[in-house]
Amino acid sequence: MKTPQELLLERKTRVHKAVALEKPDRTPVILMADAFCANHMGVKLSDFCSSLAIQNQTILNSAKAFGDIDGMNAPYAAGPLFPLIFMTYVKLPGKELPDNSLWQLDEREVMAVEDYDTILNKGWAPFMQDYLVNRLHYPLAQTLEELAQTPQFVKNFEDAGYMIYSPIIATAVPELLGGGRSLPKFMRDLYKIPDKVEAVLDVIQQECLEALRQQIRATKASIVFMSPARGASEFFSPKLWQRFIWKYLKETVDVILEEGAFADIHIDSNWERDLEFFRSLPKGKCVFETDSATDIYKVKEVIGDMMCIKGDVPAARLALATPDEVYSYSAKLVKDMGPGFILSSGCSIPPNAKIENVKAMIAAATGQ
Repeated sequence: MKTPQELLLERKTRVHKAVALEKPDRTPVILMADAFCANHMGVKLSDFCSSLAIQNQTILNSAKAFGDIDGMNAPYAAGPLFPLIFMTYVKLPGKELPDNSLWQLDEREVMAVEDYDTILNKGWAPFMQDYLVNRLHYPLAQTLEELAQTPQFVKNFEDAGYMIYSPIIATAVPELLGGGRSLPKFMRDLYKIPDKVEAVLDVIQQECLEALRQQIRATKASIVFMSPARGASEFFSPKLWQRFIWKYLKETVDVILEEGAFADIHIDSNWERDLEFFRSLPKGKCVFETDSATDIYKVKEVIGDMMCIKGDVPAARLALATPDEVYSYSAKLVKDMGPGFILSSGCSIPPNAKIENVKAMIAAATGQ
């Protein structure tokens, strides 16, 4: 029987080979799951959301119950951290919602146009801290204290032989303004005051990239998850997309690669129009993590020789299909995508996914 450290090395090697477009011994399986793990382990979502430590232990217990997976996407859930990512409210189970209801992003216009000048004059960090505490009433100090335990949270998984795919949850900076202003108002700003918005984004980007460098060094992350969540081609004209999405996405990827890590780009919604842009990224250094809205076969056709592809078993299949249907879909992906592929769900495994369906997805890669 292999030791946890032998398993960890085997699993990390498998994942890293896939990302580098080399041929691993088999297709890696990384689960992107949080609320599902709570349901899987019989933990109330209100308890699950109460601390990162509880999330970490619950997700680890879920991983152990599934056995031969390579790891989990993150050591804790992103949902309760949404105010840090989108600069807006989040409703949580046990507080604004019933105990077992999934958290909800409660986006509304909290940030005003006048705040752009404050950011330009005072910088992002002072504005952000004041905004989170005094406008969103977010427990920032407590959250930062918990986030400081991330190295230990990662170690908990590694001691059990599992890889944490990315110990860092980074976001593309347009998301910060898109959430704080609300997406409709942010879109309007892009048309009415584009130069000011770009100047503000440049200030935020400079500070965020330096913070990201420090995070990578502190966690020794080999892969960094970054999300341009609502930056999809289907939402923007080509001119706006190149100026306000691609520019900041590529700059962030460049910093991740400069720090010696792989870049995992979490692709929500449909990006088919602009897939060619990803060919400009260095070969074998990035992952296109798709949620099934972008046709994975189109991704393979356009950039499959340049980037690893991760995904893309849809949430609806995991919740509603039969195990045989999930197995067939997953096995076809394993066969068709080839070596530069990591099998996973399309975005997060939904909280109401059938356990037998998740097992079927795993079996398609492991043969067990």
